[in-house]
Amino acid sequence: MAKKAVASLHDKDGRAYTKVIKMCKSPKTGAYMFEEKVLLNDEAKAYANK
Repeated sequence: MAKKAVASLHDKDGRAYTKVIKMCKSPKTGAYMFEEKVLLNDEAKAYANK
């Protein structure tokens, strides 16, 4: 059976979080890597546009 990821992205004080996955190129090897971060919804758009 497949493993099921169960995560709550809401904090106790009502703030909602988003998991952001961004693809970036490694300067060392030239291969593509994925960066994963959990950010507040307000910060997610700014991080994706960087």
